[in-house]
Amino acid sequence: MTQWVLAGVLGTLFALGTFLVLRRDVVRVVWGVTIIAQAANVYLVTMGGFAGPAPIGNFVGAEEASLPTDPLVQALVLTAIVIGFGTTALALVLTFRVYEEHGTIDVYQLGRNGGTPGDDVGDDAGEGGDV
Repeated sequence: MTQWVLAGVLGTLFALGTFLVLRRDVVRVVWGVTIIAQAANVYLVTMGGFAGPAPIGNFVGAEEASLPTDPLVQALVLTAIVIGFGTTALALVLTFRVYEEHGTIDVYQLGRNGGTPGDDVGDDAGEGGDV
């Protein structure tokens, strides 16, 4: 039963992250990447398995104590969470800097005219084109 719930949560997180990555707003793209990274962490913990007790302490019978949970997965995910927070903070600061520089965080506008209000793509194409 737990596996089905986690599979549903993983699918929902990956779908939501993908939906946000495909948006035009840079902040939503950053949050989409963050959600996908957290979904990958949940996936790794799920694949690490829930069988067996914690490696420290023997609070269950001897049969279940012979199958401890692998602590490597939790250590890997903990490291990924810390790195993910740092990466998200850097991406949000860079997004704020882009907003200060160009006055917009719309990816379409940034790609079209470099974020400068009033500029048109046709103006740049006509300059220096006469030979």
